[in-house]
Amino acid sequence: MMTGTDTTDNDQTPIATGVTPERLANLRSWNLGLTVLHAVQAVLIVVLSGDFVIEVVSTFPEGPPGTRVPDAEQFFDVRVGFAIGLFLALAAIDHLLTSTVFRGSYERDLRRGINRFRWVEYSISATIMILLIGFYSGITNITAVVAVAGANVAMILFGWLQERMNPPGRTTTTMMPFWFGTIAGIAPWIGILIQIVGSETVPGFVYGIVIVQSLLFFSFGLNQWLQYRGVGKWTDYVYGEKVYLVLSLAAKSLLAWQIYFPSLD
Repeated sequence: MMTGTDTTDNDQTPIATGVTPERLANLRSWNLGLTVLHAVQAVLIVVLSGDFVIEVVSTFPEGPPGTRVPDAEQFFDVRVGFAIGLFLALAAIDHLLTSTVFRGSYERDLRRGINRFRWVEYSISATIMILLIGFYSGITNITAVVAVAGANVAMILFGWLQERMNPPGRTTTTMMPFWFGTIAGIAPWIGILIQIVGSETVPGFVYGIVIVQSLLFFSFGLNQWLQYRGVGKWTDYVYGEKVYLVLSLAAKSLLAWQIYFPSLD
């Protein structure tokens, strides 16, 4: 029995369930609306934010293994308002391109049960987001920053691979990329949890950021799991796509203002 398909297109390639011309037109309206929502927020954050920066530091060894680690030194600064504006702008660009210039490619991808544009954008925007969450939790050493970024990008790319390995019309479904991505994606949050638990003083708004964003980040994974387990409405690929759109807007918007009001206003 073939899985996740309604019909076939002209070249006999199975089409993902729920992907019809009418619903693709509706998705274009969604993407145009999301372009505006993300772009407006990006401009507001950049214009309203001050020059607040967070230092990324280094602790390079100065002797053989076992030598006392030197005091941290400034490596570079991250302007927080600009970083927030950047992940919002990246989402706006993604939605604009998929509703205009690359609409044809986007819709062909959806028919085949995949969205490359989503994964490329997430690999950058979600990585900026997790780095900011890490910064506010105290993860600012350059080596830890690189590790967090690498783990998050790996998680996103495993999500892309999950779609690529499970095209419409398949006879079996593999969840291996999903579970590999889950392992990679949990790693940064373990580091953040260690920082929060080990710190003597954590501002209340940081707890709020960590709790809200962890729930939203894990909801992306739940959405994909429900899609590939074929649970209820998630048998419809377009329904899952819309859930991704809503989750992306919610996570980015909430993080932007969760950071802005307590520390950038």
